[in-house]
Amino acid sequence: MNISIFGLGYVGTVCAACLAYRGHSVVGVDISEDKVRLVNSGRSPIVEPGVAELLGGAHSAGRIRATREPAAAVLETELSLICVGTPSRRNGDLDLHHVEEVAREIGVALRNKTARHTVVVRSTVLPGTVRGGVIPLLERSSGKRAGVDFDVAVNPEFLREGSAIDDYWFPEVTLIGEMAPSAGDRVAALYADLPGKIVRDTLEAAEMIKYACNAWHASKITFANEIGAIAKSLGVDGRTVMDVVCQDRKLNISDAYMRPAFAFGGSCLPKDLRALKYRAERMDLPVPMLSSIMASNHWQIRRAFELVESFESRRVGLLGLSFKAGTDDLRESPLVELAQMLIDRGYQVSIFDRNVDYARVHGANRDFIDSRISHISALLKSTLPEVVHCSDIIVVGHRSPEFEDLVDSHGLGGRKVVDLAGVSRNIASDAIEGICW
Repeated sequence: MNISIFGLGYVGTVCAACLAYRGHSVVGVDISEDKVRLVNSGRSPIVEPGVAELLGGAHSAGRIRATREPAAAVLETELSLICVGTPSRRNGDLDLHHVEEVAREIGVALRNKTARHTVVVRSTVLPGTVRGGVIPLLERSSGKRAGVDFDVAVNPEFLREGSAIDDYWFPEVTLIGEMAPSAGDRVAALYADLPGKIVRDTLEAAEMIKYACNAWHASKITFANEIGAIAKSLGVDGRTVMDVVCQDRKLNISDAYMRPAFAFGGSCLPKDLRALKYRAERMDLPVPMLSSIMASNHWQIRRAFELVESFESRRVGLLGLSFKAGTDDLRESPLVELAQMLIDRGYQVSIFDRNVDYARVHGANRDFIDSRISHISALLKSTLPEVVHCSDIIVVGHRSPEFEDLVDSHGLGGRKVVDLAGVSRNIASDAIEGICW
């Protein structure tokens, strides 16, 4: 393929070297005379292991060159990768000046091009940037229509400095956000011979996934540092702690807790977080990340209440009461807290939880129910239809097959659904809301 790459910084140079090495014909575009001169002499404008060798070999084979003329680069290629920087503004927002300028330049070049061109944003941009900013700029500058006269896609990079070449050759996932299948097909062709899964989704999903990944990486580093600080103060080797934590691939390094839904509860997580935070404070150790978790968790409960409050009806059916499905454990259940908030605000609440109803009569939690939440347990109904019948709003708190079937079978007669567990497959429905969709 004939490819133009706008921006010969870190990402652009790595991509240019790898694509040219694999046999594509690459034209790099940059405003820097120094970078253009280096590439045209077969040298790398960045320091990264392996890049100089790949770029030098591709240059010797005549597959890579650089220019300061964007129009010429667009006219002689079929796909353009936008790899310019998106630095922070002083207020924390992104500075999109370089992306916008490149979009205008590509758009102007497209005015004089008859063949269909594909524009791929590889720069890191917030969700909505491409559809709401880049595409309008391309259309105004070109006088053409995206999806009709040219294609647009998002292809975030996942390259770590110091191991970028290895990351490029051996990706776990290649992510493509496509405006139309034709755009996704063209981008996917660039990676057809690489391992890993190719994931294709919307433009906005691809933009958001990139940010989720980076936020997750930052969170992991911060978590490990705070745990390490506590461990060291207690005479424990923090690296040993985290080494063992990472050996658990069933829970710790997995997708087990990575599904957006409702707040956590139960007998372990809240208690142990409080104890760890208390011990850190006793040792004068600031642990801002660990300290913020409980507040964030409570905020999820508050969000659920505000979602219910946004509807006019005062009759609420709560499906699930224990802290998670498949148990009768009510200790620090966020659903108990939500039920209490609703009761305190004067809502008529009905509850169905098969396991808690059993525990009220037979289970180990009977004493807790009788002594601590008897006013809430009195609202338990013995069957699911009873709750549905006397409610205008259904709050789904558990990921349970019977609740999933109820929500997606259209058997709720127009009732509003607040899905806290993510059971609904029909998230486009106007009647269904979720706090994490």
